[in-house]
Amino acid sequence: MAKLQALMPGARRALFMKYHIGGCQSCGFSEDETLAEVCQRNDNLPVDEVIAHLEQSAAHDLDIQISPRELQQKLEEGIAPRLLDIRSREEFEAVKITQSELLTPELQQEAFASWPSDLLVIIIDHVGDRSLDVAAFFIGHGMKTTRALRGGIDAYAREVDTSLPRYEIELSTD
Repeated sequence: MAKLQALMPGARRALFMKYHIGGCQSCGFSEDETLAEVCQRNDNLPVDEVIAHLEQSAAHDLDIQISPRELQQKLEEGIAPRLLDIRSREEFEAVKITQSELLTPELQQEAFASWPSDLLVIIIDHVGDRSLDVAAFFIGHGMKTTRALRGGIDAYAREVDTSLPRYEIELSTD
């Protein structure tokens, strides 16, 4: 499942939405399981059907992403999207796109309560995996032109603004 999620960052969301797989401890899966194993222990779901659903979901995920170059072009054209960064405060303070704002619960409430539903909103994370879920959440709450920055700020730093420092997150095994 780890390889599947690397290829399709929205796979967990897609599996949960249609099949209630992977969203909680009782329906979760381990990273070393195969899709066939997960399907087999979840009512023997047809693997081909699940793969087709994942492919359709991945195509939809591409539709709600914006590439770093596309974002750069919009900024250069004077289009002013709201750039919402969902990383930790420490990551945000260390490196950010100039126009971006750290997404707080208060800012999220403001967005849902008073921003125009057609406002272009770009969700930014580190490498573009979590932003898809947040973009889907915003779209589900009526913000129809919300997009996720493909590859996150890391891709933006590689492809658009090489002056931005890049970093890796190290997870403690303690």
